[in-house]
Amino acid sequence: MSFIRPEVQASIWRWREVIGGAALLAAGLWLATYGIGPRFWFGTIVAAFGVGLIFAGIPRGRFRGQGGGAGVVDVDERRITYFGPVEGGSMALADIQRLCAVPPRVWELTSVGSEALRIPMDAEGADQLFDTFTALPGMRASALVHAARGAVGEPEIVWEKPRVRLG
Repeated sequence: MSFIRPEVQASIWRWREVIGGAALLAAGLWLATYGIGPRFWFGTIVAAFGVGLIFAGIPRGRFRGQGGGAGVVDVDERRITYFGPVEGGSMALADIQRLCAVPPRVWELTSVGSEALRIPMDAEGADQLFDTFTALPGMRASALVHAARGAVGEPEIVWEKPRVRLG
């Protein structure tokens, strides 16, 4: 039995990196302020890690959805697998040619053979896709967050594999 409402728990879990970073920052600043010698330097390092965790956690927190959607996403060794109630599939990260956000709030991954894998943005485990998608060459985290947070009215290409030019 928990004394915290479920929506508050979900919000805390969504922003966990930012909250942890803020706690590290506060502890580090306290150590650096009231410390002398090694304690001061240790506090400074802890505060720096806290700042780094906050900056890394903000895009992740903005990307994460509420969850509870249809299906489950699993990412293992650079392979994205979606287990859906009606359809599903698997695609290696290296095979992705295009990533689109399509209505109604679905990630559409297109591979070399024009095969498509459609993953609802609110599927269970879809928050793992942030780190996976940002590993694509040239992918901007801001474009990914914008597509995940925006209202998807028409298909939007978020990323396309760079074409190799000869000559």
